[in-house]
Amino acid sequence: MVARTHGGPEVIVREDFDPGLPGIGEMLIEQDAIGINFIDTYYRSGLYPAPMPISLGSESTGRIVAIGPDVSDYAIGDRVGCVHGLGSYATHRIVSADKVVPIPDGISSEDAAASMLKGMTACYLAEDMIPLRPGQVALVLAAAGGVGSMLVPWLRDKGVIVIAHSGSATKAAKVMADHSLHTPFDSLADQVRDLTDGKGVDVVYDGVGKDSWTASLGSLRRRGLLVSYGNASGAVPPVSLLDLSKGGSLYVTRPTLFDYVATPHDLAHTADRLFDRMQRGVVQANIGQRYALADAAEAHRALESRVTTGSTILLP
Repeated sequence: MVARTHGGPEVIVREDFDPGLPGIGEMLIEQDAIGINFIDTYYRSGLYPAPMPISLGSESTGRIVAIGPDVSDYAIGDRVGCVHGLGSYATHRIVSADKVVPIPDGISSEDAAASMLKGMTACYLAEDMIPLRPGQVALVLAAAGGVGSMLVPWLRDKGVIVIAHSGSATKAAKVMADHSLHTPFDSLADQVRDLTDGKGVDVVYDGVGKDSWTASLGSLRRRGLLVSYGNASGAVPPVSLLDLSKGGSLYVTRPTLFDYVATPHDLAHTADRLFDRMQRGVVQANIGQRYALADAAEAHRALESRVTTGSTILLP
């Protein structure tokens, strides 16, 4: 499934292709399941640049069906997952062996495909961004979404007090947080301060973007950290550093997962922490929607309309 021009979901089209044979250090994967993520819509719309035509998607799981020279750690038939590069919206995919992780027994291919990119994002947000201690307070926006639904229980397992925010009462009711809100953004900061005795939270995890920016800044304590990791409502407006000063010497960062899994060691370490929490039941795949691969455009429409809950996967 590719996009030959930027635009809405209608630009996604189906094309036949020959994946060819894997080269040095590569493997050919026959796909079992494909994860859909908001970053896919950014590439499709042109918010994130990529050479055209764009072979969409980054996250997938499957079984190795061919191995190129100089691949020694894997064998044909092994189940593996990948979150790097583009080209996951396909029946087959060639990837570099140093960009995959083995899928442990006891975790299904569907659950892994629905969880890897979102769960690895939750991992670096919770573990690598800021060393939160038990009793500190975090605000998680889009808490019922793919990343949020994994980040909230991950933080609570660490002993962090979580204030969750969702786009509707129905979604908020599904979030098991210390406080689960669905108040409009223009009054969210006031409600957060009411819940924190006027202090604000230590960190805000904001995957919404433009619509929530002011509320996120207004919810932080003095010297708090705003982690803006997504643009579900559009790109964040230009930032005035003076606003950070006025808000109480605030910090802001705009991270991306791929800077936290850039080396094989970091990728494996992040995957190990995610799969450990999946196997212990701390986080769950929470697959809310399944679409046929050929219906990728319809899946994008649902995701951008914010009518989905949990994770969405494509099945070849």
